[in-house]
Amino acid sequence: MSIDLTYSPEVRDLIDRTRTFTRDVVLPIEDEHAGDITAGGGDALRIGLQQAAKAAGVFAPHAPLEFGGHGLNMSDRAPVFEEAGYSLFGPTALNIAAPDEGNVHMLAHIANPEQKQQFLAPLAHGDVRSAFAMTEPAPGAGSDPSALTTRAVRAEGGWRINGHKWFITGADGAGFFIIMARTSGEPGQRGGATMFLAPADSPGIRVGRHIDTLDRAMIGGHCEVFFEDLLVPDAAVLGEVDRGFEYAQVRLGPARMTHVMRWLGAARRGHDVAVARVAEREGFGSRLGDLGMVQKMVADNEIDIAATRALLIRACWELDSGDPASNATSIAKTYAAEAVFRIVDRSMQMCGGMGVSGDLPLARLSREVRPFRVYDGPSEVHRWAIAKRVVGAAKRELRAAK
Repeated sequence: MSIDLTYSPEVRDLIDRTRTFTRDVVLPIEDEHAGDITAGGGDALRIGLQQAAKAAGVFAPHAPLEFGGHGLNMSDRAPVFEEAGYSLFGPTALNIAAPDEGNVHMLAHIANPEQKQQFLAPLAHGDVRSAFAMTEPAPGAGSDPSALTTRAVRAEGGWRINGHKWFITGADGAGFFIIMARTSGEPGQRGGATMFLAPADSPGIRVGRHIDTLDRAMIGGHCEVFFEDLLVPDAAVLGEVDRGFEYAQVRLGPARMTHVMRWLGAARRGHDVAVARVAEREGFGSRLGDLGMVQKMVADNEIDIAATRALLIRACWELDSGDPASNATSIAKTYAAEAVFRIVDRSMQMCGGMGVSGDLPLARLSREVRPFRVYDGPSEVHRWAIAKRVVGAAKRELRAAK
């Protein structure tokens, strides 16, 4: 097995232009609004940033070429997304923020030609936003998607959907929803889910309250959404009936890795801020950066950054090879979610009082990266899945040896 760690001249150029754009154009805007995209203007701010990204030639690096993107594979996305993630607003500017980035990826792989024109094209171009509606209040689907309770039943000319979702990122202002609903079986059973596409202004879709969360950099909030006798045609089915959980894996593995890419960029920014501070700040008779305890934090940050990137590269290589990469993505996501928080937390500590103030970006970076240990699968669930695969493989080997 060989993994090529070099990038083509075209990708290197895109990395460089993304770095320059993010630091020169996006960072000042993020700082102006203290990382709160809603307070900064919401969609109006998004549109302006995306127009600037298009002018800089860095927009939609992940989207298919025929829909105006750069068509990068997972491995080539990693350094570009990392550079965009250096600013909390960078992913929005490049149209690679969650959930739109993952939805572009999934639609490109699953949607039929008509659905691509109606939903993928405007999403890839930044004309609309989207939302992926799966998570439900207890006892519905959360970390265990098989608990899905939202139900779609056959109706004349299509399907009637009823259900209650929450923590639906980007729901407020989304142009359309991708809805996960049960079409067969009962909650707790692994199969029987179907994905449906529905314009947000369809009768029967109601966006409720914004759930107040730590983070402030994801546009459209994390909302409750109600589907009340929503009638959709057969043409709204994304893929095939009862294959929704299978299709979700097309989205989830890559989406977890693109989260890692973006948050690694944010962690790097925090580390850079802290290193610049301790290299200059004097105390106890020397520069802080010359003190052993501070040096340990700097070194540990460097180790976490390097290890996160290595696990990410491995997982992306597996995905690009056509492997589901379930174990590799779980390992990379779990390690990264915890490492990124450690990096930012150490960086705050190195900066002392300034670190927890609004004078530096570290406090807002901390509030943004902390939820990553929960969404896209809590660390505990990923550890359970990793162990289950390993122990299962050992059991199969023992049976084969008998």
